[in-house]
Amino acid sequence: MLAASLMFAFMGAFAKLSSQHMSSLEVVFFRNIAGVILVGFAVLKKPMIHVGGKPWLLFFRGFMGFTALLAFFYNIAHISLGDAMTYSKTAPIFTAMFAWLFLSEKLSLKGWGAIFLGFIGIIFITQPSGIGFSKYDILGIFSGIGAALAYTSIRELKNFYDTRAIVLSFMGVGTVGPIVLFLISPYVHMPSLDFMLGEFVMPQGVVWFYVLGMGVFATFSQVFMTKAYMETKAGIVGAVSYTNILFAILVGVMLGDSLPNITTAFGIVLIVVAGLMVARAK
Repeated sequence: MLAASLMFAFMGAFAKLSSQHMSSLEVVFFRNIAGVILVGFAVLKKPMIHVGGKPWLLFFRGFMGFTALLAFFYNIAHISLGDAMTYSKTAPIFTAMFAWLFLSEKLSLKGWGAIFLGFIGIIFITQPSGIGFSKYDILGIFSGIGAALAYTSIRELKNFYDTRAIVLSFMGVGTVGPIVLFLISPYVHMPSLDFMLGEFVMPQGVVWFYVLGMGVFATFSQVFMTKAYMETKAGIVGAVSYTNILFAILVGVMLGDSLPNITTAFGIVLIVVAGLMVARAK
């Protein structure tokens, strides 16, 4: 998991570099099409066997994962890598709440305390002014909420579908979705929706290296993370996964990001503590 966290930070770095030459929508497209090809080969080699019967929930998982990824990559392009990663790591906190709300999973007093700490941490990071949250704050929070809804749906889907079908629901929507948005983008003129709109620009020269690096590190990160969850308890792996924030801050500084100020750093610590409390329960 430590290796997976480091690789995920490098994936974010290549995504940030790619975003200097293409829209966030196109970055998401290349991130997912690589996964579709890899998982597609795995399915051809060994066909899927599952019960099925939950197509709309399967689509919901893919759609929420796709929209959360749009918000995540947009923030990677516009704010520090560490802050973007921290927002995404609020997902386990929201997942605990959604599992209680939708799946009737028990939530202890410590669990509620973790959720409260997490929300306080979000406030310290966003530091809302008199006009409320910024666009990046809203998209950052949504990247955590969207991912949490996707993760919560997986808990139900795993009883009906092959794991690869669940992964393909995400990567498939994440590949087709951008194509649809590329087609309608020329006819929509709303600057506020720039996180989900964009023109397809064929990568040139070193940009192909950035795109390839993003795909390779994302894939290896997924492989190492999956292996980690297969080897030991989810709580232990989940706890170690928070090193991703530290790696992201360090890699971000190498790319020119500034270190987080005291207030933001305190917010990051609260979110990590909240995540560890949720992980400990597992």
